[in-house]
Amino acid sequence: MVSQFFYICTFPTHRRMHQADDLTPAETAALIAHLKQFVTVERFRKFEEIIRFRTRHITIALEDIFQPHNASAVLRTCECFGIQNVHIIENRNKYEVNPDVALGASKWLDLVRYQGNEENTASCINSLKEQGYRVVATTPHENGYTPENLPLDGKTALIFGTELAGLSPIALKMADDYIKIPMVGFTESLNISVSAAVFIQNLTNRLRTSDINWQLPDTDKDLIMLAWLRESIKKSDTIIRGYLNK
Repeated sequence: MVSQFFYICTFPTHRRMHQADDLTPAETAALIAHLKQFVTVERFRKFEEIIRFRTRHITIALEDIFQPHNASAVLRTCECFGIQNVHIIENRNKYEVNPDVALGASKWLDLVRYQGNEENTASCINSLKEQGYRVVATTPHENGYTPENLPLDGKTALIFGTELAGLSPIALKMADDYIKIPMVGFTESLNISVSAAVFIQNLTNRLRTSDINWQLPDTDKDLIMLAWLRESIKKSDTIIRGYLNK
């Protein structure tokens, strides 16, 4: 069974606080207005600036990454370049965030984990396609696109494989397209964290200089902003409980 979205924090299980989705957009906006008084003006302005550049138009999926420092470095790159969602496929290897590498990046992202099925890769890819994503496999072994010419008009999910074996056969079979980084040296592939950085920087830069509507809708921005505030405020659950129960 595919796990639910893991927001940065989850709401406590009492009056309309167990899930962010239980609040209406108006209630969410009102709660944000209440919570902003508990952070500095500068910090809230930073949140407002950063949220402008967040996107789900491009998303990243990591299949069975067994070296935590590499996967954590990918999270850090995603956060730096504004990719909000990262999909974690756990078939044989359970992913644990390496705090020394991620440097807190996972706190600001939505991590979606796929675990518990016999074939979690298929579950992830099917879920992405149901959400309207075109799944693009990153591999040096197939003819396909490069970061410079991959079409970005539709929602795009890049899927990365393990450091040694690359993507699984089922991931390659289910992918809609392929992409690789052109290289001219003897070594045929890059470390996953390096290759992800090349792809992500190139594609997000192209996206933001295009006329594609890549920005988050306001309702999504508010849900993320609420999660960031909860992450930043001490005893935020107590404050929220008092606000909702007044």
